[in-house]
Amino acid sequence: MSAELTDFVPEDRTITMFSTDWCGYCKRLKKMLDSEGIGYVEIDIEHTPCTEDLVKQINGGNAVVPTVVYPDRSTATNPSLGDVKQQLAV
Repeated sequence: MSAELTDFVPEDRTITMFSTDWCGYCKRLKKMLDSEGIGYVEIDIEHTPCTEDLVKQINGGNAVVPTVVYPDRSTATNPSLGDVKQQLAV
């Protein structure tokens, strides 16, 4: 069983965020997204099968979170709020 990027492509104007419970950068990004009204689906890579391997594939072998997937299937690792807004054009 494996996870594919296409399984996690979000709806327009939203993102998918791979995260963990303990990640401070993830918590910060979620707080900023909430304050701006930007929708996201959070996937905890420690509790969702095969997603840690997908994040490693995206990040050259490293399980770095937050890793974000945009509607155009592009990805970003630990993006700023400005980066997310620019990519979503909001």
